[in-house]
Amino acid sequence: MKLFADSACDLPKSFFEENDVTLLPLHVLLDDNDYEDLLAIEAKEVYDAIRNGKHPKTSQVSPEFFLEKWKELAEIGEDGLYIAFSSELSGTYNTAVMMKDQVKETNPNMNLVIIDSKCASLGYGLLVKEAVRLRDEGDDVRTIERKIRSMAAHMEHLFTVEDLDYLAKGGRVSKASAFIGGLLNIKPLLHVEGGKLVPIEKHRGRKKVLRRITELMAERGDHLGEQTIAISHADDESIALELKGLIDELFRPKSIEIHMIGPTIGSHTGPGTVSVFFLNKLSK
Repeated sequence: MKLFADSACDLPKSFFEENDVTLLPLHVLLDDNDYEDLLAIEAKEVYDAIRNGKHPKTSQVSPEFFLEKWKELAEIGEDGLYIAFSSELSGTYNTAVMMKDQVKETNPNMNLVIIDSKCASLGYGLLVKEAVRLRDEGDDVRTIERKIRSMAAHMEHLFTVEDLDYLAKGGRVSKASAFIGGLLNIKPLLHVEGGKLVPIEKHRGRKKVLRRITELMAERGDHLGEQTIAISHADDESIALELKGLIDELFRPKSIEIHMIGPTIGSHTGPGTVSVFFLNKLSK
């Protein structure tokens, strides 16, 4: 079985290479150049550009790239599973389905499952890692689909950004929501609801917003001590480590993974963002 994931899962390039997962890169547009995410541009370049006053833009995985990969899958006759970035944040999922339908016209026996994860960053990345584990244990594509859809439905995202204006400019939150940021060291707290980014609270100062994140984890999380929890950050490892320390102290999770937010999502969040991902229901 072939596994596919796009670069918005914020897993490092080495993960795809080491785990036989096909990377479907979104694109970053910077200084009139079009870069394939993860392959041709690194996150640090994006954050440095933003700090220097530039405004990178992003685009979805190209239809041509999907067409090429789906044709290859049809030719080898293997089952395929693509877990996609939330359709509420990118057109990538819809394009993938459209290209699948096109290939199936001439290859009706192609078996490709496409899941709209409704997740982003490492919330999405945790789904991909679980799919790899299930594949390696020998589960078939339908079993993996069922388990991943269930896991996706229970994935919590909590994050704070330095400046909501980045998200507003990219259309990821409303201009009105962005207005709360900036003044008096206010730190907005957001989550993902139905695949969309939704501001939920605002707090003054970094320590207060991190403490509030852990309070919400305690309210929403299920058996956090048995989970792998993921933290992603936008070129600010110190805040990620600070949050990790709080989570370790309070919940003693099985493990905590930290990765940098990749170029695509980082183009919209800007530097200084930190996010945490966990499950509100563990499958037993």
